Amino acid sequence: MTAARRPNRGPKAAAHNRAALIAAAREAFATTGYDASLTDVARAAGVGQGSLYRHFPDRLSLALAVFEDSIGELEALAAEPGTTLEEVLALVTEQAIASTTFVRLVTMPPQPDPRILAIRERLARLLAAGLAEAQRAGRVRGSVTTGDLVLAVGMMALMLAEVPAAERTETAGRIWELLRHGIER
Repeated sequence: MTAARRPNRGPKAAAHNRAALIAAAREAFATTGYDASLTDVARAAGVGQGSLYRHFPDRLSLALAVFEDSIGELEALAAEPGTTLEEVLALVTEQAIASTTFVRLVTMPPQPDPRILAIRERLARLLAAGLAEAQRAGRVRGSVTTGDLVLAVGMMALMLAEVPAAERTETAGRIWELLRHGIER
């Protein structure tokens, strides 16, 4: 006896399927990393692989859809009046703790794909604005560049990927404590 098949809802299901795929991929990338099984993602979303590939022709397209929310969250925070560099870095850190995949992909892309580089540039713009304010206020050394901050975030993400999820918050705190000595006045 085979399982009953769900009726095909056609184009009406497209938005729901896309959202389900993004949610399933977010979970898979957070727990397994960027190399998570796309078959498992489709299964967790309750759709077939054909649906996955109709929405996302490759792994990177799916990852970018997942991470669009993360960069959007950072942009929203940075747009709030009075937001500091420290607050933006804290949110980047929270995102890295939850899923090292996003920060690693954006700060150290495996290939120079223009889609990844565009998100990296968005992150750099957020950090640049906060950096300028922190330098004017005398909290950060004048010699620190936006590239330095992107590098620091990338180093943190690389390290967090190597520790169990339960230890990431403590490890991230220790990493930033060490890095602060290099960037603060």
